[in-house]
Amino acid sequence: MMRTAAGLLVLGLLLQACSPATETSFDRAGLTVPLPSFAEETRASGLTHVFSGERRYVVGGGLAHLDCDDDGMTDLYLAGGASTSGLFRNRGVAGGALKFEAEAGSPLAMDAVTGAYALDIDGDGLQDLAVLRFGENVLFRGLGDCRFERANETWGFDGGAAWSTAFAAIWEEGEAWPTLAIGNYIDLDQPGAPWGTCFDNRLHRPGPGGGFAAPLALSPGYCALSMLFTDWNGDGQADLRISNDRQYYRGGEEQLWHVRPGAAPRPYTRAEGWAQLQVWGMGIASHDVTGDGLPDYFLTSMADNKLRTLDGGGERPAYRDIAFTRGVTAHRPYEGDQSKPSTAWHAEFQDVNNDTLADLFVAKGNIEAMEDFALRDPNNLLLGLPDGSFAEAGGLSGLDSGARGRGAAVVDLNADGLLDVVVLNRKEPAQVWRGLGIDRPGDSGSWLRVRLRQASGNRDAVGAWVELRTAGRIQRREVFVGGGHAGGGTGWLHFGLGNQDSAEIRVRWPQGDWGPWLAVAGGEFVELFRDDDVGDRLTTSGKPGR
Repeated sequence: MMRTAAGLLVLGLLLQACSPATETSFDRAGLTVPLPSFAEETRASGLTHVFSGERRYVVGGGLAHLDCDDDGMTDLYLAGGASTSGLFRNRGVAGGALKFEAEAGSPLAMDAVTGAYALDIDGDGLQDLAVLRFGENVLFRGLGDCRFERANETWGFDGGAAWSTAFAAIWEEGEAWPTLAIGNYIDLDQPGAPWGTCFDNRLHRPGPGGGFAAPLALSPGYCALSMLFTDWNGDGQADLRISNDRQYYRGGEEQLWHVRPGAAPRPYTRAEGWAQLQVWGMGIASHDVTGDGLPDYFLTSMADNKLRTLDGGGERPAYRDIAFTRGVTAHRPYEGDQSKPSTAWHAEFQDVNNDTLADLFVAKGNIEAMEDFALRDPNNLLLGLPDGSFAEAGGLSGLDSGARGRGAAVVDLNADGLLDVVVLNRKEPAQVWRGLGIDRPGDSGSWLRVRLRQASGNRDAVGAWVELRTAGRIQRREVFVGGGHAGGGTGWLHFGLGNQDSAEIRVRWPQGDWGPWLAVAGGEFVELFRDDDVGDRLTTSGKPGR
């Protein structure tokens, strides 16, 4: 049986013989929601890439999004597994068709890459890359104009020799360099592998004078496939959430670790309120779904996806599941054979129809050819509804695919205020869809793009919270590097404004207090600067890009 929200939506649309090419909205129980449309432009875009390989690459397959040449257009770095990883520069124009060109001769072209995350590690204003691999992980320093150099030795980073599949970063209080968490998977060389043979995870804290100290073991490790530093209770301090694959650990569970300045990391205990949860954890998506000012977490899995919300305030990390009541279980395909469960990987909350309500994209795909799970498993696009629930629109919007999806990104690739979607598939070509908005002119909704900037150290303000206030609604976003499945980045935050042409914005900077509300206009790219002398200030830059 289909989920309640998705089932009512699909049934109603089928009865009306609707299609994404003609419908601009749908109604459910009196709730009207704009229906976005996407067009696949993979072949014409020049994004030709495959994540390949056998056993050691059944997981991973992430991608990093970044602006490595500072032209306002988002570039992509895609893991290759047994194939060579690839950097693709964005050659499109603002508002135009999607165009990419493979960067030849880059040191980023490596084998055994499972994923990557973009962030400014050394605080020089240029995006760097943390590259995860089967074997040594590598940090690359950005040099500008999409040039990179290996930085492990320069920065004292021990890349290890494990099978790495997860990553997260945070700047601890008083530090100019980030703390990096690396999540590791199965140790295939241990006796009895793969069962119960998970590597320990590793925490890389800043060293004296810059760079990184020797890594600390986060033990026990339970085969991590996603990690996220997150301020789960709003106290201004981020802890480390880890989602683990129960297929391979023994006696393990999902984890939350205390990571506090000057203290050794340690996992939260039962006495502190952390209850055991076991899923085939593959990805983490974070958003304040309930509107209580605290993040909720969507955990992807095989069939049993979860949406976890804090139960009883912020004193204890005690969570309950609201996936079924909110209509985001996404546990079976919405088209084709619905008798077998789905396999979910990368998940991401974004407002794809610019109506001020967060939507949820989930990349799907069979592990390989597991007959107990759906072989054709289309990607989900769960649209947020005004009553707080979600309804399926993946097929109706044009985002369904029969490929075996892994990592993904929901980003504005052509700087037009409409979000686009990239999915890296296993053993099949990567795919990219351009967001077309709503078919009816003027219905695509207004939007705002926001980038936070600090003078030094944590330049992109990782760990900050942003609030955007429009008539009757406050949207909240936590700025993080991590989550998803094996890929992510920093940069512009996207907000939908609905039918409003202006809004107010404020920021709680890392280890700081909330700044003042500042007026902003819709349809702008806004940079908000932290200035301890004169207070928060913003500049608008119109539409970046060529």
